[in-house]
Amino acid sequence: MEMGGVERVLLDLLENLPRDLFDITFFLTLDQGELRNSIPKDIKLITLQKGKEDMSKNKLLRTVQLIKRNLILLFYRKNPKLLYKNIIKEDFDIEIAPTYSEFDNILSSPLKSRKIAWFHTDVSYDPDRKRVLDRINALKKFDWVIFGSKQTRNVIKDLYQIEYPKSSVIYNAIKIDEVRKRSTEFPVNYENRPIFSSMGRLHSRKNYHTLMRIHKRILSEGFSHSIAVIGGGSEMENLKNQAKELGVEKTFLLLDSQINPYPYIKNSDYFVLPSESESYPLTIGEVMGLNIPIVSTNVGGIPEMINHNIDGYLVEPNENAIYEGMKLFLTNPDIPQKIKDSNEKAVEKFDNQKIYNDVTAVFLSQYQLKS
Repeated sequence: MEMGGVERVLLDLLENLPRDLFDITFFLTLDQGELRNSIPKDIKLITLQKGKEDMSKNKLLRTVQLIKRNLILLFYRKNPKLLYKNIIKEDFDIEIAPTYSEFDNILSSPLKSRKIAWFHTDVSYDPDRKRVLDRINALKKFDWVIFGSKQTRNVIKDLYQIEYPKSSVIYNAIKIDEVRKRSTEFPVNYENRPIFSSMGRLHSRKNYHTLMRIHKRILSEGFSHSIAVIGGGSEMENLKNQAKELGVEKTFLLLDSQINPYPYIKNSDYFVLPSESESYPLTIGEVMGLNIPIVSTNVGGIPEMINHNIDGYLVEPNENAIYEGMKLFLTNPDIPQKIKDSNEKAVEKFDNQKIYNDVTAVFLSQYQLKS
């Protein structure tokens, strides 16, 4: 349950699915991550292995614990019937794989349940054709597939000529009112303004290495600004080293993961999302709700959220295009102001109750088919 879009979507559904219709059990392979304490208390929780947070601080003992954990995970991955017999010990009408990493686990379940997959991934960015085919062919084995955006489903048809008649598109719920409330919980004072905020897991496809080069490029042209990136991940050390090489440690701020990132965004002047691929990122709707003008790459389901040059500014996912968009905000204040003026109306497009109703309808239809 590390901080991430899919994890936040999952928590939102656990909080809002109707309890009078569903008796929900949540299975965690690893009980770890910043969000694990946010799981609703009325949900039955089953865990397979404890997280790193609960392991020994002694380096040697911790290593032994990690090796043991990996061996147990491998054993149950190869023996799913024993997983259900020894750990899960229950029967279910519906089993859901919230990400592709859980496809094999759900498909190997010995239960006579209806099986649903959730797919949030833009496959067009992945050069590994075998990996993509494994995932999209696995989707065909499920009783129903929920796609996180129209683009996520359409791009599979366009690139691989595979369609899913037993599927639907259901967007992720975006909790605008909660975001606005949490954005005022503490003050954030940035030293160097104007400032672009950004939020995302530090992965190479999120393109923060490119954003840092753009930042240096704009600075070298005499346009003072800062960038604050909220998020942790595997690219943290690489980005820190790059910041040292470029001499931008004081203006390209790596703030790591934050349980409450919204004050950092609310107190910024603009928001930039430089990703090479996305599905339907919660962050876009949340930033709109905070009335911060957005420059975003035109990828995945983002154009289903942003109307270009009305409630956001879309650019192609390359260095020059992102550079031009950011520089436009810095040099032409009328454009970000126009976006701010449009944002209040724009957030009306995110209808959470419809999303919960659509998910409920899918689950009930699959239950009725099983019965």
